Amino acid sequence: MTEKLFKDFPPVPTQQWEEQIEKDLKGADYEKKLVWKIPDGVAVRPYYRAEDLEGLPYIDSLPGEKPYLRGTKTDNNWLVRQTFAMTDHLKEVNALVLEALSRGVESVGFRTDAGRKLTKQDMAVLLDQVPLTTVELAFSGASCTNPHVLYAFLEYVKEQGTEANGLRVRFEFDPLGDAFFNGIQAGKEVLDAWKELVKASRPYPGIRVVSVPGYQWQNMGSGIVQELGCSLALGKEYINLLTEDGMSPEEAAGSIHFHMGIGLQYFLEIAKFRALRVLWDGICGLPASVHATTGFWDQTAYDMYVNLLRGTTGAMSAAIAGVDSLEVLPFDCVLSEGTPHSYRLARNIQIILKEEAGFHKVTDPAAGSYYVESITDSVQKEAQKLADEILAKGGFSNKQAAEWVREQIKATRQRRLERLASGREVMVGINKYPDPLGKAPEGLATLPEEKWERASAEFERMRLKTEQAKETPVVFLLTFGNLGMCRARAQFATNFFGVAGFKIIDNNRFASVEEGIQAARKQGAHVVVACSSDEEYAQGVPQIARALGKEAIVTVAGEPACKEDLKAQGVNHFISVRSNLLETLLQYQNELGL
Repeated sequence: MTEKLFKDFPPVPTQQWEEQIEKDLKGADYEKKLVWKIPDGVAVRPYYRAEDLEGLPYIDSLPGEKPYLRGTKTDNNWLVRQTFAMTDHLKEVNALVLEALSRGVESVGFRTDAGRKLTKQDMAVLLDQVPLTTVELAFSGASCTNPHVLYAFLEYVKEQGTEANGLRVRFEFDPLGDAFFNGIQAGKEVLDAWKELVKASRPYPGIRVVSVPGYQWQNMGSGIVQELGCSLALGKEYINLLTEDGMSPEEAAGSIHFHMGIGLQYFLEIAKFRALRVLWDGICGLPASVHATTGFWDQTAYDMYVNLLRGTTGAMSAAIAGVDSLEVLPFDCVLSEGTPHSYRLARNIQIILKEEAGFHKVTDPAAGSYYVESITDSVQKEAQKLADEILAKGGFSNKQAAEWVREQIKATRQRRLERLASGREVMVGINKYPDPLGKAPEGLATLPEEKWERASAEFERMRLKTEQAKETPVVFLLTFGNLGMCRARAQFATNFFGVAGFKIIDNNRFASVEEGIQAARKQGAHVVVACSSDEEYAQGVPQIARALGKEAIVTVAGEPACKEDLKAQGVNHFISVRSNLLETLLQYQNELGL
């Protein structure tokens, strides 16, 4: 049976596919139409075939084998993490931790303030009844010049008599990264203090005190290649600093772990984590320790429950790629530290992926995919180039090199924001499919500035401005003529103006333009959008403009051939897929006096 099927469907060579594509494009540019380029350089082709795997290295390697393309372990189990803020009431924090451990958490994160001092007694309260040898711990927020959290922990485990090899603990000491993100340079005093922290943890092979913060570059708006390239360069620089101080390369690398972000480019995120393991093995010959957190950059304050879906796809990509531990941010993290409800949902996303979907049962399920293997190789090569360039310029210890990296990421961030503003990149609920009844959540207007460093920020500021106005602008859709065209354009206009939070009054179709004009007047419309076919605009739109005069902003949905003629008659507002969504809506707000 199989042989007969293959006779009926003979293989089609790539050249024949390409010839058919060129024919279907009818002269259109292949690269522009079909090749997708991510913001920081990698080109993704429209299809991949078996021949694309030819020559790719490590295709036949197995999970747990160097260079760890398929994972550092023979299984795909990861640890579910939840992070807790270390408040002044450590006993209450401890109670929350114990409850979370009973609800599926396997890795506990603690976030403290850089200036806070913790003692061994504080650690005893915080970790009371926490099984140190079965639960991973992670501490963030402390600084190299105030590292009391590390020393307090070491004193506590020594007093408890905990087996050194039984611990799995992560500290996020990152002097060069901290300096980079604060726009300063790390001085010798800070680096010397950092080296002492590494030395202090040497008796405990399961404690890694040096963190590479890939997630922070992602939250700046970097691309996948930049997040990976910067992380590798910083990791290599840390190895160099420690070996120069007398530590062996293996011991230096063993003190480092990666804290990476997870974006929404599903398959590229899978490729990023796979490439990271290969590249790190090339640097130090050891498996990378990788924790991943869903990105704050992609979180939205409006339509917040969509963040649950973003968290799910992000968690899936990281799980498929094979990370060591994973945290999904609470869906309301833009506005708060999270609530018991939002933390429960965040935990359960991962637990469902394990217990119901069985993601932990298959190691590297993307293995052999023509697409994933090919883009893994592409991401790997581009990230290697970037890491090499950063190190050649002097690394993050060098002021000029750090500034160069900052400018590169700034440029990528701007490109990504421009794609959102134009609508070429979609953020559901923000620049497409907005909730027409949605309102700003309580507290949005008073968020600190760092909470506005997100992709959706400018759209949210714009919508908030509409809501704070004395009167919400009314957009009236004057539909007439061809039913199919008027409905299609009305739907487009509804989405377009809905992004700014304007009140949309839609209509099925008016029997005449005159009837539509009268209805618009009765509704007190501030903006009247003509929705019809291009052919009917030539006569209908001037009629609307003459009748309404300055009563409303007359707008045309589309880019009709008669556009210049309409402009000559005083109609100057047009919306279409070519419009810059954000700029256009801000212009309307300005004209309406908002």
